[in-house]
Amino acid sequence: MEVIMRMLRMEPVQKEVLDGVERTLHTEFMSNLARTQRRDAHEMMADIFNSLDRNTESRFMSVLEERNRESAEWIKALMFTFEDLVRIDSASVQTLLRHGEKDKLALALKGASDTIKDLFFKNMLERAGKMLREDMEALGPVRLRKVDKAQSSIVALAKELANSNQIVISEGREEDEFVY
Repeated sequence: MEVIMRMLRMEPVQKEVLDGVERTLHTEFMSNLARTQRRDAHEMMADIFNSLDRNTESRFMSVLEERNRESAEWIKALMFTFEDLVRIDSASVQTLLRHGEKDKLALALKGASDTIKDLFFKNMLERAGKMLREDMEALGPVRLRKVDKAQSSIVALAKELANSNQIVISEGREEDEFVY
């Protein structure tokens, strides 16, 4: 928890230092160093929290809420979880289905809420949905960490597709709504 608190309080690196590092790297490796802006500490923490399993994330978030409620709320707002997939439209769900691995989807949906399951099944052909349900049943009992890993994989794919503008993830704000 101490590492998290320190990362949240990190100060940006001075521009002169960054310029010196850039010149040195360019000279040493004969390549251009891509200019990057410092990422917000809360964004980095949200990415870290997104990669944690549910239990670990919950424990860390509880402690962070006790120590710094404002930062905890900010991080929660920046996090994107499997359950947040309800914020994508039907066309985006179908794109996600085309790009995703069916075995990972079956495993991910095994531990998902009914809302998320419905979201995916409504965007599948009836036969494909039936096959996926059968695959889920055939899995039998599965470890939560395997479900978490499969869900993380689907979330990572969704983020990748969103970054390449193949799907749209709504932030839930009015300006994010679409008219069809």
